[in-house]
Amino acid sequence: MAYLLALDQGTTSSRAMVFDAGGRVRGVAQAEFVQHFPAPDRVEHDAQDILRTQFDCAREALANAGIRAGEVAAIGIANQRETTVLWERASGRALAPAIVWQDRRTAAECERLRAQGWADDLRARTGLELDPYFSATKLAWLLDTLPGARARAERGELAFGTIDSWLVWHLTGGRLHLTDPGNAARTLLFNIHTLDWDPVLLERFRIPAPLLPRVVASSGVCGETDARVFGAAIPIAGIAGDQQAATIGQGCLAPGMAKNTYGTGCFLLMNTGAHAVASRNRLLTTVGWSGVGGSGVCYALEGSVFMGGAIVQWLRDGLGIVRRSDEVEALAASVADSGGVVMVPAFTGLGAPYWDANARGTLLGLTRGSGAAHIARAALEAIAAQTADLVEAMARDGAAPLCELRVDGGAAANDLLMQMQADLLGVPVLRPRLLETTAYGAACLAALGCGLWADAHEIEAGWRLDRRFEPRWGADRRGAARARWARAVTCARGWAGS
Repeated sequence: MAYLLALDQGTTSSRAMVFDAGGRVRGVAQAEFVQHFPAPDRVEHDAQDILRTQFDCAREALANAGIRAGEVAAIGIANQRETTVLWERASGRALAPAIVWQDRRTAAECERLRAQGWADDLRARTGLELDPYFSATKLAWLLDTLPGARARAERGELAFGTIDSWLVWHLTGGRLHLTDPGNAARTLLFNIHTLDWDPVLLERFRIPAPLLPRVVASSGVCGETDARVFGAAIPIAGIAGDQQAATIGQGCLAPGMAKNTYGTGCFLLMNTGAHAVASRNRLLTTVGWSGVGGSGVCYALEGSVFMGGAIVQWLRDGLGIVRRSDEVEALAASVADSGGVVMVPAFTGLGAPYWDANARGTLLGLTRGSGAAHIARAALEAIAAQTADLVEAMARDGAAPLCELRVDGGAAANDLLMQMQADLLGVPVLRPRLLETTAYGAACLAALGCGLWADAHEIEAGWRLDRRFEPRWGADRRGAARARWARAVTCARGWAGS
């Protein structure tokens, strides 16, 4: 039997999963790694930690599955997007910590460029907002800050990549410097219409072209691993950003289908097919994937929330009101409601549809009767409310009315949160049996890319429902909750700039 190895490199942990040819899980391993916060506006990873944990997890997952590397038909990679690594080609050594997608150090630079009138043209070329979230200003910051980096980049001595490129480089012993269109589309340097690096944007951000990876199809064999990494050379046949991979893993292959991933952040993607739909409500128009089942490029409309499951981590690590993340549901359910407490988790600013880098986290409505349970419930409500903001923005953009929302990610296991989500949206929320749809999506790309699966119908056939959450609220209650949330967001906006 042939097997698939999915590498799911996320923001707070690395995971590897082994699937058999029928899409069944055979082995799993996961490891958290340290998050670094050297300043209030900075979030960093040790790029070597990413490699160590991801490769160790891959070896452990293979061992748990009881198979050897030579039995793996292909590897699929899914990765945290936008996180920026700059490394030395000769040694493969990162020149600085990886700058994480949550990092806001270039907020002032983005505001300066916005004042110069860049935003509209950038949006037209890339489908993105001018925001520190994306890679371009992060990379420019590294080139301007690290001594000699810009000159070395121009001489071709350095390489830039998002995490997929960093992994592929080291999986192949430095032979391949690649990315796929979905990851490239998150850099603010890639033209989603020409499907190539945009020379105008490279000039504007002062990014030397020799830094950039080659763009290959999301599904298809692009090379193989160095045999020394896992004990045998394995074809690499799938690459996608984590949210694109989750969309595939959820079987959202037809235009109009949507999924929301509840990970560190929350990411709502709606498949728009072959059309790049321009948003009028500050959502993102992005490349979903290419080469799936022999097809061309598929686009998506996306809303990005910076703080999703990370709010629960903060309750655990910052406030200490739970010992484990999975305790938050019982704590929140111990009270009937939040007691008027509203949390706006703008710890690193607000993403779509606000794009306010100066927003900051707020807790409103506190009284002497407020306790840990009310705060926990308000935290879950905030996750659901931010997702409802995205759905409303998609509706204003003219998207077809949402009939259902498919959900995944760690926090999707929280029944209370999923019921809150259905109540706030007014549509059913569908949770699949396999919540790790990001890893499954990476495996699907690899299965199609190496020819193990004949066509994309095998993805849809593998999706299985676990539970359907039906909305219980009426329109009046839903409207009141949405209005209260909107008032709270107004209080949080612009705080750091005031």
